[in-house]
Formats: sequence, C-alpha cells, structure tokens
Amino acid sequence: MTQPLLSLSSLTKAYPGVIANEDVSLSIAPGEVHALLGENGAGKSTLVKMIYGLVKPDSGQMQMNGAPFAPSEPRQARAAGVGMVFQHFSLFDALSVAENIALGMENAPKLNALSARITEVSEAYGLPLAPDRIVGDLSAGERQRVEIIRCLLQDPKLLIMDEPTSVLTPQEVDVLFQTLRKLSAEGTAILYISHKLEEIRTLCDNATILRLGQVVGHCAPRETTARDMAEMMVGKLLQTPTRASQSAGDVMLKLSRLSAPAPNAFGMALKDISLELRAGEILGIGGVAGNGQDELLAALSGERPVGRGMLDFKGEDIGAMGPTARRKRGILAAPEERMGHAAAPDMSLIENAMLTGAVRENLDKGGFLDWQAATRFAESIISKFDVRTPSARSAARSLSGGNLQKFVIGREVLQRPEVLVVNQPTWGVDASAAASIRQALLDLAQNGAALIVISQDLDELMEISDRFAALNEGRLSEPRPAQGITVEEIGLLMGGAHGMEVAHG
Repeated sequence: MTQPLLSLSSLTKAYPGVIANEDVSLSIAPGEVHALLGENGAGKSTLVKMIYGLVKPDSGQMQMNGAPFAPSEPRQARAAGVGMVFQHFSLFDALSVAENIALGMENAPKLNALSARITEVSEAYGLPLAPDRIVGDLSAGERQRVEIIRCLLQDPKLLIMDEPTSVLTPQEVDVLFQTLRKLSAEGTAILYISHKLEEIRTLCDNATILRLGQVVGHCAPRETTARDMAEMMVGKLLQTPTRASQSAGDVMLKLSRLSAPAPNAFGMALKDISLELRAGEILGIGGVAGNGQDELLAALSGERPVGRGMLDFKGEDIGAMGPTARRKRGILAAPEERMGHAAAPDMSLIENAMLTGAVRENLDKGGFLDWQAATRFAESIISKFDVRTPSARSAARSLSGGNLQKFVIGREVLQRPEVLVVNQPTWGVDASAAASIRQALLDLAQNGAALIVISQDLDELMEISDRFAALNEGRLSEPRPAQGITVEEIGLLMGGAHGMEVAHG
C-alpha cells in the first residue's frame, strides 16, 4: 500500500450551538482523485478550511507524508504543497491575468518571467491563458483557469477543488477533467467537492460521505449510482420531481427585441431578445456565467427598466415599471447572488421576508409594518422549505448557503407569482434540497404560473424545462423543445452557435 499523502484522524471542530465536524477521519493517496460529498451543512467547507489553514481544529491530528501537519494560515498550507481553488473566485477585474496571479504568490517573479511561466504551464495542462488579458474581459471558465494556474505554479501535492464546474459549459468541463486526470497521473492528489454526482462518478476514484459533520460512509463512485450516493448523503430515500403533462396556456409575458446597454464596464448588453412565455410553461435558459443572465433578470424584474414596446405582461406594457409595480401584478424574481442581492445579510429572516413580500402578502397597513404577519410569513417559508435555522429572527448571514437559497426561493414561491424568473435556483444546494426546490417550481407551473429558469446546471434544465434557449454574449437562441435536445447541441448553443444550424442527433 502507498503511504497516504494526507491523513486526517478524528478531526473535530465546534462553533457555538453547532458541531461542524465530529471525529472525521480520511486519507488521500498521491495521485488519487477523492470526492468529499455531503448535503448543505454537512461540514465539507469546515473540513477543507482546516486542511488549508483557514480554521484550526479543536481536536484531532493531520499528517502530510507521515509528518504532523497543522497549518495556522493558508501560506503554511501552500508551503506544504496544498493548493485550493475556491467556488467564489478571488480576482481583481481591473488587473491582468499575470498581475492577479502574482498577487496570490508568496515570492512572485518579475512580471515578464511570470508571464512566460503562465504561458508554459497553461499550455502544458491544456488550459491556454494569455497573461496580459484583463480579467474583467474573461469568461467565467477563463477566470477559473486563472485560479487553477495560480495553484499549479506553486507545484501542489494536493489540489482542493470546491464546486469547480458550476460555471462551465459541457465542453469546458471535458477540458477541466482532462487537466485533472493529467495532474493525477503525475501524482497530484485531488480533493474534489461537487453536488454534481454524475461528474463524481466520471472523475473520482473514491468518495467520503459526510452527514451532520460525521463520516457516514465511503464508496467507489464508478461502482455506485448517483441516487445511492445522494441517499447516503441525506440518510433517506430521494423523491424524484414529478409533473403531470399539460398544454401551455395563454401568453403571459412577451419580449419584443428587448435590448439594454451593459450596466457597467464588466457587464453584458442585452441584444434583441424576443420570446413568448405561456401560462403553465417552464422556459429553461442555459449559458456560461457572464453572458447576460443577471442583466436579463434585472430587465424582467424591473430593477433595470427597459424601453417602451419591449416587455408586455398580459397585454400591458410594463417596460418602464419598477420592481414594486411588477410585483403587484404578479411578476416575481429571485436573483443568483443570495447574499446582498436576494437577501440583506445583517437583517433577520423576518425582515428579509418583508423586503419582497410586503406588497403581495399585505405586510404593511396604512404605512406601518405588520410584524406579526411578517413573522408568520417567514415561519411558513422556514417550515414549508425545510430551512435549517434556530429562529426566524436569525440573521440571513448566519444560514449556510444552501439554507439561505431555500429561504429565498420559498419566499417567492409562496407569494403565488403569475410569472417567476429565477437565476440558479439550486446553486450550491444538496441533492435533497435541489429536488424539493425543483418540485416547488414544477408545482407552480402545474398551477398555471409561467416560469423562466436561468441555470448553469444543464441536468436541472433538462429535468424541469418545457423549452430550452441559450444566452451567449447577451443574445438568446430561439427557444426549442427541451425534449430530445442533446448535451452536445446545448454546448454549441451556449458557445454562441445561434446563427448556424445545430445538427440534430
């Protein structure tokens, strides 16, 4: 047996009121691709933060190559050979690729020498990157390359990847997996966190499953079904979202050559988007991050009003209306960015329920806020969407990402929208929570609402959509029936093949 590269023995970490990790043990061999699985709040993030020196364990030991390993900060972890690519990129838009990489290195060489090294390493691993390009001009997939190359330049023995494919097209995922297999073949160990279980089955050699901070099982993903892994994660049988077949009803929302300028230097202009959305229909919109998803949601929600004649709701021109007027009419939205956009971090869940629910839930009377009604509304969201929180009075920032996502989606669904636009509805949530959110969206459509679901999770879009379209550089492809469309066709559409005929398989 090969000596493990990294061994964790009985690691425990507690915070006030919650044990994040309890007696966690696992080992990773050189060259092994090891998955870390678990639902939201299972303790995955805390565990990798201990490995990377961001969090100090309360008890337990770590060893690297048989020697004690206890990094007190990320710099020490990197010096020992641990690299980490976070789910949220830490890049400066106004700086070049080389400047961003230099900022993340302890002893960065001069920019010319670093640029040459970036070119050499990026091409060697199949992730070509121009060192002088400004990061703000890069796609989400290219930004991820910057983070990966920054790690690879430090020659890691262990590479931790947190949800690395959430912003990639299917073709970019293939390129990333080729890179990771090459690293693995060279002896680099990879600790891989993802909610996409079919990816885990494709890529990973072994998996450790966490539930409520404890290790509840191990498996070989290639020999285990995605459903079995998901059920190990949540400790119960999974319900598959279901929907009775129905025909679409009247046109609810009509976009006529909707265009809008980019909101800022790094935003995306919307260009001539036309579509009709009918009652009872779910239109799925795919696309790589940064191609106009946020801008489209803002145009539909009223955050960024558009010109006359571009946006029609049940025969009424609503282009110039703001969010409150649109909400009154039943057009609701849930943006991608949970913290700071969909929810105010320091406000309680009651206050956050009030923020978007006041109009449709009658939470104000004569200009005074009805706190009892707001509390009942918040508690109903928490109950119906299984939001794990001590109380409705807890601050939004105290929730895990997945639980806040359940709250945000539940808040809009329970307001009985006639049109609901959501961006990344299950981003960062576990299989069980994702299934319940998708079921809630399907139920809304079943009851006659019209939905636009914007997502980078193509499996999700294929599971719930009636029609599919792709956003690329602010343009929307012609919506087409979702049934029968292939991943290859979707990838071409997401890559901008709108004007050319996409071959039907």
